[in-house]
Amino acid sequence: MKIDVLTLFPKMFEGPMGESMIGKAQENGHLEINISNFRDYSANKHHTVDDYPYGGGAGMLLKVQPIYDNLQSIKKSSPDTKKRVVLLDPAGTPFNQKMAEDFAQEEHLVFICGHYEGYDERIRSLVTDEVSIGDYVLTGGELGAMVMIDATVRLLPEVLGNELSAKTDSHSTGLLEHPQYTRPAVFNEMEVPEVLKNGNHKLIERWQLKEALRRTWIRRPDMLESIELTDEMNTLLKEIKHER
Repeated sequence: MKIDVLTLFPKMFEGPMGESMIGKAQENGHLEINISNFRDYSANKHHTVDDYPYGGGAGMLLKVQPIYDNLQSIKKSSPDTKKRVVLLDPAGTPFNQKMAEDFAQEEHLVFICGHYEGYDERIRSLVTDEVSIGDYVLTGGELGAMVMIDATVRLLPEVLGNELSAKTDSHSTGLLEHPQYTRPAVFNEMEVPEVLKNGNHKLIERWQLKEALRRTWIRRPDMLESIELTDEMNTLLKEIKHER
């Protein structure tokens, strides 16, 4: 996968994009990330990228020309790849695991990080997606872009090292992930559930599903409304509610 990021603050990406799984993915040749400062593409002699809005109003807007020219440069450097261009915007579609899975199927992603009061509306005509990471406003789109890149890259083949890890994550299955334990079996009188130690895989799978349902029902009951429950899941939910 190739990722390009358009930003006014390239140094913000130097640490996070070079560490952990993302850093290793680049070292192993599974990922290429390029960060560009769209101020470098400003046609203004002072390299300004913002201006006052027509009709008045508070704040400054990002101009369309620098971002347009930056995108054109990216297209010329890799003309044979289909690009998905993502605009970071508080008014965009909320980012979620399904979107990360969709992004992970792409060959080339481009993220545009905004600043100031907002965008010249014509910038929206240059993108394929407008995305937000939550119902709040950040200083700029950089942190949001990093969140989306991290959530996407970890889904690429061979990046996690264990493909099953991503498939069983919270939200990937439609449920929150079940509780997990490692050694020691007893710590400060807190014990690992016996079912996980008996080697009966059928019982373990049933326990894991039940606990995933329990955690989802208690913490995020809204998620249960968006998935189709099997007969087994309905039976387990009845047990959970009775136990509650």
